[in-house]
This record gives sequence, structure tokens and C-alpha cells, in this order.
Amino acid sequence: MAEKDQKIAELEQQNQWLLEQLKLARHQRFGASSEKTQLDGGEQLGLFNEAEQLAGEQAEMKQVKAYARRPAGQIGLDRLPEDLPVEVVEHCLPPGEQSCPDCGNPLHIMGREEREELKFVPAKAVILRHVRHAYACRCCEKTSDRVPIVKAPMPAPVIKGSFASPEAIAHIAYEKFVMGAPLYRQEEDWKRKGIPLSRQTMANWLIRATNDWLVPVYGRLKTLLLAHRVLHADETVVQVLHEPGKKPQSNSYMWLYRTSGDAKNAITLYEYQPSRHARHPQKFLRDFAGYLHADGYEGYHDLPPGISVVGCWVHVRRKFDEALKVIPKSAQANSPPMEAIRRIGEFYKLEEEFQKLSPEDNFKARFEARQLHSKPLLDAFFDWCKAQNALPKSRFGRAVNYPGNQRGWLEKFLLDGRLEIDNNRAERSVRPFVIGRKNWLFCNTQGGARASAVLYSIIETCKENAVNPFDYLTFVFRNAPNWDLANDPGAVERLLPWNFISPAA
Repeated sequence: MAEKDQKIAELEQQNQWLLEQLKLARHQRFGASSEKTQLDGGEQLGLFNEAEQLAGEQAEMKQVKAYARRPAGQIGLDRLPEDLPVEVVEHCLPPGEQSCPDCGNPLHIMGREEREELKFVPAKAVILRHVRHAYACRCCEKTSDRVPIVKAPMPAPVIKGSFASPEAIAHIAYEKFVMGAPLYRQEEDWKRKGIPLSRQTMANWLIRATNDWLVPVYGRLKTLLLAHRVLHADETVVQVLHEPGKKPQSNSYMWLYRTSGDAKNAITLYEYQPSRHARHPQKFLRDFAGYLHADGYEGYHDLPPGISVVGCWVHVRRKFDEALKVIPKSAQANSPPMEAIRRIGEFYKLEEEFQKLSPEDNFKARFEARQLHSKPLLDAFFDWCKAQNALPKSRFGRAVNYPGNQRGWLEKFLLDGRLEIDNNRAERSVRPFVIGRKNWLFCNTQGGARASAVLYSIIETCKENAVNPFDYLTFVFRNAPNWDLANDPGAVERLLPWNFISPAA
């Protein structure tokens, strides 16, 4: 009987685990991806009620100067920029109708009404033909056995022997890496414009221009990145079809490293690697010493002694959120997973308050405030986790054991006021790559994957520093071929995103 009871208990535990897996899989497939709970408050826009809700917001807008403007204090202000060119269209009566309909005398203009519209002019392709003139001396032709020939200066092309222009390559890169339009869609769009431009040619342009002119900028950004003392790291999968020794269906990885909130100039760098092995961050970060924000992946725990890994509380909360999703909604409010989420929410409420501390002494003040307020809550949370009696293999059991296993890294954010409570900064930076991957799906070759890593790095760094990526790429592809990047360190320095001045400025 004891053996049967033990067997029944094991089967019940297995059955409970399978039911949890089924509920979570159904939620991941059919449910909302948001991790918001009843404690968070607020509602997210649904797939079908977004238009209706936004339409309701539009009803609250007021009419100012004949175009819609939200009342002061509302976010998401829609407006016409004051620096846009203005085309004026006059609407006048024909000369034959400018007479009074009653007495026949001439009419005069006694007033006018105006309205403004946003007009969009589609991009226009032109052929830029460079004509370089050569000059000779007529006098020397007649009197000397040597005739000097002087040629007018002409800028070097971005790719020798190609009809690619800086603007064309920048446009292709912008469409793919900012707007998520894969090259085969761009190929069709070029055809509709009457320009036969194959995706192979566009891919070659991107790889060649990146290797020639953006890789030096990437190298300088990496040096500056590793000089910081607080970084964030994350990784995501990428599929490379033609990779030596691997099947096309196998996963490679795009690693991300970026600066934290203490950096004056934000830097975001991607690095392509064929695997998720720990040797890749070890090699990339070999010249770095300081704090590294990361998730619970063990590969980050084998870094050199000079690197201290800081855990992520979002991953802790996410595990309790998964445990909450397998519980019936009627029982969620008073469940242990909800209690864990509530306790973690207290940490974040404190962090919001710490953000209001004086900017001149923010990091020191945040360190002291965390020691006073956050540390007791953390200790109480870990004690609460230990006191829970949960099946180890259940969703809640795995969630409640995770903080204890990661405690050494999860408490690290208390050590320095520059540190953050989670790794959300890296997850936000890796999201553009994930969104783009849903469109272009894979990289064809390793060279294409490396070029994509460099382009994503440059573009995301531009975005972090409020620099228009298209304008910046055009600037680099126009000037870098005419500068000595290999021997002039100042040339690469002038190409850094935060040193770029937008033409609009």
C-alpha cells in the first residue's frame, strides 16, 4: 500500500505538471503576451479595440489653427513641425467672376480663411552623373615638350566600380534595419519604381559598404563601450543558412552589449557568433572590468573575476507570472504567485521614488536609499520564498526556487547606485533585431550576419543618441571614402554618431 501511495503521489505530481504545461502553452499561443496583472492597473490596447479607443481619444482633441491639437499635458501630441517647408495654394475667384452679383461693381478681398494639411512627397530616384574636367595649358602645348594636366577634384565613390550612391545604400539599410523591410520586398518596390535592382546587388552593397566604412566606427565604439564600468548584455537567436559544419535549421546567436543609464553617450553593439557558448562574452569583454547586467544564463557566470554580474528581477517576476497563468482566474488574487508579484512590485515602487532624487548626487543617494529601504524588503522576500512548500517541478515550485539559486546575483544592484534593478535596458535594445528577424527571417551567409550586426549596432546607437540613421549613414558613406580612416584617428572620431550634425540642424 505504501508503494502504491507513493506511485499515486508521483502520478498526481506528473499530471499536475502536464496540466500546467498545457495551460501555459495555450496561454502563450492564444492569450495576451503582456505580463500585466490586476496589481499593475491600467489596460493595454487590444487587437480589435485599438481603433475604437484611439478614436475616443481623438474626440477630446481641440481645433487649433485649423489642425488637431491635444490639450496641454496629454502625451502623443500630433502637430505639424514649424520647420517644414510651406507651399501656399491661393484660391481666388476667376477674373470674370470678381464683380458684385447685385450691382456689378468690382469686388475686393475683405478677408480670408486658412487650413493646413500635411502633404507627403514620395521619394524620387535620379541619376547623379559625375563629370570630371581635365585642364591643360595651351601655351605649354606650343612651346614646351611637357604639358601639365590638372584634374578637378572629385569625391571618391562609396564602392568602386559600382553605381551605388551613399543615399541609395543608406536608404536600403534604413528600410531593412529600421523599418524591417527585407531585401526581396525592396526589390519589388524598386521594380514598381521602374528600376531593376536585384536583392543580390543590394546585399553586396550593404556588406561591402559596411566592411569598408562602418567596421572602423564599430571598432571605436567597442573601445569606448568597454571603457565604461556598467554594461548590459543579452542574446537572441539568428538563423544563418550557409554556415560551415551546421545545418540550415540550426541556431546561431546575436549577442548584444550596451551602456547603462550612467553613460553620457549611449552605445549599443551587436556581435554575431555561431553558438551560445560562454567563450563568446569572455572574448568580447576581455578588456572590460566592472558590473555587467544580465539574465540568469550560466554563460555569464563564467566571466573573468574583474566582471561582477548583476541579476535581473524582471526574470524573477516573469517566472511567477507564468505560475500565475496556470491558476484559474477566480483563485489568482490570493494565490502565492500573486503575493510574490506584489512583493516584487514594492521593489519597483521604491526604484520609481529613487529616480526623483537630486541629479547631482543621484547615484550616491540611490545607494543609501536602497540600503535603508530596499534591502529589508529583499531579505523578507527571500525568507518568504524559503517558507513556501511547493512541488519542485511545478511552475510555482520552479519560480519560488529560482530567486534562491540566483540570490548572489540578484542582490548585486544594492552595491552601487549606478546599477539598475533589471536588464530591461538590454531587452529593449535587442527588440528591434527581433522585430526585424520576423520579417527577413534569416541571414544567408556568415558575412551577411556580421554585416547585419555592425549595421544594427550603428543604427541603434544613432537612435539612442537622437540621430537620424538615414542622415548619419549618408554622411558616413559620403565622407569616409575620402578620409584616411586607417591612419587618422581623428577621422574615425568625427564619424561617431554623437559628433554628427544633422543637415536639418
